[in-house]
Amino acid sequence: MTKTVELKLVEQEEVQTDLRDLFRGAVKVALEAALEEAVVELVGAARGARDGRRKDVRNGSYLRGLVTSMGYMKVSVPRTRESGSASDVIGRYKRRSEELDETITSAYVHGVSTRDMTELTQSLMGKDVGRSTVSRVTKRLEASVEELRSAPISGPVPYLFLDATFLDARWARRVENVVALVAYGVGMDGKRTLLAVTIGAQESEASWSALLTQLTERGLTGVKLVIADAHQGIAAAVRTHLPEAERQRCTVHLMRNVLTKSPARIRKRLGRELAAIFKADSLKDAKKRRDEFKATWAKQIPEAVECLNTGFAAATRYFAFPKAYVPGEPRVEAGGRRATLAGWPSNRNVGTIGTHSRS
Repeated sequence: MTKTVELKLVEQEEVQTDLRDLFRGAVKVALEAALEEAVVELVGAARGARDGRRKDVRNGSYLRGLVTSMGYMKVSVPRTRESGSASDVIGRYKRRSEELDETITSAYVHGVSTRDMTELTQSLMGKDVGRSTVSRVTKRLEASVEELRSAPISGPVPYLFLDATFLDARWARRVENVVALVAYGVGMDGKRTLLAVTIGAQESEASWSALLTQLTERGLTGVKLVIADAHQGIAAAVRTHLPEAERQRCTVHLMRNVLTKSPARIRKRLGRELAAIFKADSLKDAKKRRDEFKATWAKQIPEAVECLNTGFAAATRYFAFPKAYVPGEPRVEAGGRRATLAGWPSNRNVGTIGTHSRS
């Protein structure tokens, strides 16, 4: 029998870590863009330009460590032979790092606002910088953040996972705890990647459609299976934007839904029996185990049994895929905090994937 890999759910802490890494990258891009423009001011000419008004010459760069609101990072700081580096940019950033980080991450998530980028430029470069410099640096910052935000997705992504989490982000010029829609992909190399995050006032078909539109415009192709919970907005958006993809209900979400309709004293046993259903070697075997579960528990926990019956078909789409994609053994540990995710490939390089922000 083909060996399969156990794919653990990505814990909420891991999702938050992935988002911090992503946003820290946006901060790094914006800072290095501002530093580059500051050096242009010191030199009096752009890199490689032949200009008789040149005041200085470049002299390489060095790495500078910074503690941001999203953790430690290193930025490349260019310097000149006579004037040194544009250290004032770093100093201004350090004094207002949290506020500036919020502006940059907001630009990444919502799309670049020229007004916000202008304010960011003036915060980093100083109020006495000329209008033409502010305009040039603003355009560079806009381009740098937008390039990161709209980076092309290369190669087919056969497996797409969609879910929602919560994070603090600037919304309507205030920092609030908002819904973040996240998309993870597993490519042909079997590696998990956080593809995108968007912010919305709520989950809806429109908000999920906006996320999928962004992904397809960036080159998302080859999606065979979309794994998500039973949210109607997700289902409708997938039908519109990825009509050829199968929709696989996350088995972990389904198991949790079943367990929440059951008494706490028997959840551990139920968890094992539910896991055995999705561990089955075939759809026929899975149906047999489901029927056995129903026969055992229908009278004691009818709501839980009905929940399993209702979600069973959508949660067993993966049985239609080649044997190599049969899932590893799902398991629910104490409190339901960890489980494997059915329907994912057995490639040994596949990382963990999934979120559990909602039941």
